[in-house]
Amino acid sequence: MRVAAVQFEAGQDVAANLATCLRMIDAAAAEGAELVVLPEFCNHLSWYDDREHARRMACREGDDFLTAIAAKAREHSVYVKINVTLARGDGRTTGTNLLFDPAGDLIGQSDKQTLMGSENDHLHRGSETGPIVRTPFGALGMYACMEGVAPEVTRGLAVRGAELLLNSLNSFATDEASLHIPVRAAENKVWVVAANKVGPLLPAEHLGTISAGLKVPAEWLHGAGESQIVAPDGTVVAKGPRTGEAVVVADIDVTTARDKRRPDGTDVFAARRPALYAPIGQQPATNGRRPAGEEKITAAVVRAGDLTAGVRRALAAGAQLLVLPELQDAATPGILSELLAGTEAVAVTSVLDGDAHVGLVVTAAGIVGRQPQLHAVQRIATSRLGDRLETFDLPWGRLVVVVGDDAVYPEVFRVATILDADVVAVPFTPAEDWEVRLGLPERAAENRLNIVAAAPLGKASAFYALSPDFTLWTQWEGPFTGRISHPVTTLVEPDQEVATAELTPAQSRNRLVSRGTDLVDGRPWQLVEALIR
Repeated sequence: MRVAAVQFEAGQDVAANLATCLRMIDAAAAEGAELVVLPEFCNHLSWYDDREHARRMACREGDDFLTAIAAKAREHSVYVKINVTLARGDGRTTGTNLLFDPAGDLIGQSDKQTLMGSENDHLHRGSETGPIVRTPFGALGMYACMEGVAPEVTRGLAVRGAELLLNSLNSFATDEASLHIPVRAAENKVWVVAANKVGPLLPAEHLGTISAGLKVPAEWLHGAGESQIVAPDGTVVAKGPRTGEAVVVADIDVTTARDKRRPDGTDVFAARRPALYAPIGQQPATNGRRPAGEEKITAAVVRAGDLTAGVRRALAAGAQLLVLPELQDAATPGILSELLAGTEAVAVTSVLDGDAHVGLVVTAAGIVGRQPQLHAVQRIATSRLGDRLETFDLPWGRLVVVVGDDAVYPEVFRVATILDADVVAVPFTPAEDWEVRLGLPERAAENRLNIVAAAPLGKASAFYALSPDFTLWTQWEGPFTGRISHPVTTLVEPDQEVATAELTPAQSRNRLVSRGTDLVDGRPWQLVEALIR
């Protein structure tokens, strides 16, 4: 089928916004689209004096605005997904996704579960999970903007059977297009069609004041565009420009999203272990949090042919954490312990221990921590799996070890951050391109985790460190570039034997991306039944 993501500007004039929506649906239909996805908040700028103002400007089911959208779907015999603010009969005002079918009938709706910044002042969170809408071409799920910056909503839709995810955005963040949109396709092996705004996202007369308050240059308070269509392997098959109206189209086969296998044949959905992810569905703690770790530490990736020389080089560079690739020889932990003598450094790797693949934390005192792999994989013949994610308290912060293919499960890193991890060490072997390019940077971004990933020589490894330039209402140290949550990434070349980089453990506690929006504690923990059962 042919799908379209359309991007455009919406202001405070509701009638003008409706005219733009209708014109852009026309344009998409003229391109042969059978499904059209529009941006978030199509009816009005996400800017209100108060909650009552937001309610006055909101759509109502069956009003002229939505009736016209339904009629346009019927006119062109297309599916239309639109997002508006909706005044509910029970007094709530929600940010709502609506799906109209080619007959103009409303066949699905879902309310936004994770609100961003001032949306918390004016709108109500969704209180139910969105539906899976069955169509002749496949199963659809809907989400909006901030719901794609954290993993729960999209993961829940995919676990419940969605094959095509429709995302409406109202975002000035450039890392939406470079990271958050495509990773949701790759990690869930589904198609994603995402439509973002362009033009000012706030009233022009207030841009200067808001810019000063947010410490964000006014020119960056525009929709970031780059609407896109993404394949289940994370490949962006079509993308719009950074600025200006656009209709982005692609021909897709939704049924390809039904294959959840890794290259080794492992079905990553069948291998999920929901009971291990139970903390995701628990109410966030209000106290008892572990104190923040050190401001900075030096970490190293070591995969030298000469292990002794490689470790000595890393220690000479000041490394406090050394991460080696997975599946080392059984003698390696003993060698590491001897090499670490006289230091407080910690090394992480993994070995086969009988019928288990086990991550090891090694110091000068020997093996001080063990983390068995949690998920079964075809490429390693193991039958004994771990039953929980362990944490290891070190002088500079809390460490978690993610072993091998556990690294492709977003739930594992979510649990790590709920357990107050500061740094995650990942000894692994990536099997798909998206893992290093999208998966691990997203795990750092959505959880505020420092990550060191070490793969064997010939494969890419990387460091993902947290920047203090994150929370939108504090002064940034560096220039604002539109990348809000993307980690500071240091890639290790496939042939590089030893590499070092700085990590920032203390920044793992800096999770407020905007006022009232905590990346971790703001998760829709009451609505994650599909993930933990």
